[in-house]
Order: sequence, then structure tokens, then C-alpha cells
Amino acid sequence: MARHNVTTGRANRHRGEVEAVIDGERRILCLTLGSLAELETAFAAENLMALAARFSCGRLKADDMIRILGAGLRGGGNLVSDEDVAVMSVDGGIAGLARLTAELLTATFGGPEDAPNP
Repeated sequence: MARHNVTTGRANRHRGEVEAVIDGERRILCLTLGSLAELETAFAAENLMALAARFSCGRLKADDMIRILGAGLRGGGNLVSDEDVAVMSVDGGIAGLARLTAELLTATFGGPEDAPNP
């Protein structure tokens, strides 16, 4: 299976980073250990496995996406609050935000394409 370039612009997928244009500005998002701890607390998850299981169901509320994207933006070095994130926009509207959230979670926790190919 051919691997695609894991670095997009400034983002390094090996570090779990994704890059997105949000409110017309290129930003790096990354769920760092601190960001994940923030999300464990926000979602009352007992551990990282419980957090990953919660996200794997694919049924996220808008508030969930705000928290995840906020944590990812802060992990990527952006000084934003969840209130700031709630009014941010990306191309594609809510569908674009959902894709960005999914991309960030996949970069952090992996996805089907990361599974070994038998």
C-alpha cells in the first residue's frame, strides 16, 4: 500500500497534527497529551481508551465538536477559548467542521486506514 505524504503544509501527521483554514487563517490543530487530559475531564472519561471509545461512535453533538476543535487548536498553539471556536467557520459549514473534527480524531487515535493490511 502506497503511503501519501504525511506532512501537509506546516502540519506533521506523524505528530498527530492537522492543518485547516479557519476564519480565513491557516491553523495547526493537535490533540497533545494536555489537550487529551482536558477532553478526559470535559467528557468525564475515565481514561484515554474510554475517550477514544466515546469518539468512535461517530455521534458527536455540536458542543462536542466545539470542545474537540478547541482542545486541538490550543494543542496546536492557538490561543482560543471554546467560546471563540463556537463562532469560527470553515469552508463547507457544519459539514466542513465535522470533517475537520473527524480528521483530527483520526490523526490522534488512528482509523481504519492505519490498521495493518493482512
